[in-house]
Amino acid sequence: MNTRRIGNWYHGWNIVAAAAFITFLTIGMRMGVGPFFMPMVRDLGFSRSLLSGIVAIGMLVYGLGMPVAAHLAGRYSTRFVLLLGCVLIVASSIWSVMARGPIGFLMAFGVLMSLGFAFTSPVALTPVISRWFSRQRGAALFFLATGSMAGIAVMTPVLTIAIEAMGWQTTLLGFAVVFAALTVPLALLVMRETPPPNGDLLPDQVAATPVQAQAQALPFLDFSEAVRTGPFIKICIGLFACGYSMNLLGTHGMPMLMDHGFDAMTSSYGIGLIGLVAIMGTLVLGRVADILPRKNILGAIYLIRGLGFFALLLVGAHWELYATAAIGGLVWAGSIAMSSAILADVYGVRLVGILYGWAYVSHQVGAMISSWLGGWAYEQFGTHWIAFGSAGAILLIAAGVSLRLPQQGWRMTTTGLVPAG
Repeated sequence: MNTRRIGNWYHGWNIVAAAAFITFLTIGMRMGVGPFFMPMVRDLGFSRSLLSGIVAIGMLVYGLGMPVAAHLAGRYSTRFVLLLGCVLIVASSIWSVMARGPIGFLMAFGVLMSLGFAFTSPVALTPVISRWFSRQRGAALFFLATGSMAGIAVMTPVLTIAIEAMGWQTTLLGFAVVFAALTVPLALLVMRETPPPNGDLLPDQVAATPVQAQAQALPFLDFSEAVRTGPFIKICIGLFACGYSMNLLGTHGMPMLMDHGFDAMTSSYGIGLIGLVAIMGTLVLGRVADILPRKNILGAIYLIRGLGFFALLLVGAHWELYATAAIGGLVWAGSIAMSSAILADVYGVRLVGILYGWAYVSHQVGAMISSWLGGWAYEQFGTHWIAFGSAGAILLIAAGVSLRLPQQGWRMTTTGLVPAG
């Protein structure tokens, strides 16, 4: 049976749906540290700074695992990387609930679990989607981001409820069981590495524009050349801002809102609303991602998100929190999808996996710094303005940098930027 096309249905969309669901679980848990944070502090007897440090190291390991995941997916398969990630997540969850000292907890929750999540992250799934799509690559990657946003919207309040009812240990083990039970069948039954010869191109597009032949005629950069070029560095700056802001909110958003007088459920609903609105935002952005200039979309995402961080520090009433979350949610998704799409546009699908993996390291360096700074700065100065204010400022810088990226239709080669067509 042909698994690539059934009638007019393109199997690439099955891969996108499976990948979106896996990232729903992965990002939902990775960004769902907030509900675990205070219960872990109380149960383990750790200070906020100590647990923030463990989370920060985990964020760095998560980032360093990205190029490893991209390399393994290229050498073996996406399916192999996903299954290996499942094994690591289950093993690390069991170890985490048994560990009591900081070293053991660091190795289990901070290192091993983060490596498992890196292997089941969007970075591990982006290369296979980029291969299956060219005409609708932007839309496909935005729909992948929908899974991430749904994870933030659903998992934060669900984890909060589960932790209040059963404790963080049972919740963590339950997540591992559900994750493995759902991810393993998707990896085995849906993931396919090789698309049809012309991918998602329509018949008239195949006849009119030999896209693959044109791409192969361009002088390719190798990896060492690509990482020294301006577009790659600018993407890394933007992803640093993205990781800094997203993981600060995921780790310290709930504690910050609770310190400002909101109860735990209201705080979780506020964070969850960002992800809920972001689902609709990704659907809209996915439709325009292949029409409007990608760099403009990316710049607007960082600009509005940066302003939202300043607004989040000032909210006092419930309606202010929910209004800020809703506006921020409209552009919360998309920075990662746009960054990976731009990398594929500028450097081609041959390099997109490994480049995206290494670019994502900058995302997790930002995540590591903000995860640590959020706890340390509050304990030292009694304010969240240092961490959350700096996130807003860095996002505004990223917005300006993104506007200097190449337009669609330009490709980076050994001779510089040239028209891709």
